[in-house]
Formats: sequence, C-alpha cells, structure tokens
Amino acid sequence: MSEQNNLDLHPLADIDRVIHSPARLMVMSYLYVVDSTDYLFLMRLTGLTWGNLASHLSVLERQGYIEIEKKFVGKKPQSMIRLTGTGRTSFQQYKSKMQGALGELPD
Repeated sequence: MSEQNNLDLHPLADIDRVIHSPARLMVMSYLYVVDSTDYLFLMRLTGLTWGNLASHLSVLERQGYIEIEKKFVGKKPQSMIRLTGTGRTSFQQYKSKMQGALGELPD
C-alpha cells in the first residue's frame, strides 16, 4: 500500500487490536487510573472469571503492556498487576485515536 493510501485510511483502521478487545480494554482502563492492583480487584470490577482474566492478562503481558509481580503476603500468594511505560503510552495513543475518530461523528 502506498504512503498516500495509508493517509487516506479511516482513523480506526490501525487501532491497537490488543487493547480493543472489550475485556482487555476494561483491564487497561482500570490499570490506567491506579498504580497497581491485584487479580481479585480486577475480577470484581470486570466481571471476568479467574481463567478468562488470566488469559487476557497473559496477552497484555506478552505485548509488554503490563507487568505481573508475584509475591507472598504472610503465607498467602499475591499477584500485583500494573501498566508498563509501553502499556501506558499505547493506551494513551488508543484513547486519542478513539476520541478523534468518534469525535468526528455527528450527534
């Protein structure tokens, strides 16, 4: 595709599909506004099951958007999740593209 054709694409044509998945979008938007959180908090907010949440977190972690720190608090295991710098930047770009594309639509 020529450079001119790239400029003519709809603003959503190159949207980040990793973030755009509804479940991952929920996770990213919650992580965007907190320093870090645990699985249980994200499960409660998103309504995702443990396995479904773990699957989406794995995708985000492989992409480099989140970090998962596993530790023990007393004798209980705890996994803390936070956005990486790459994740924060990617979410900001995603948010900007969505606002730009949807902001152009008539009411």
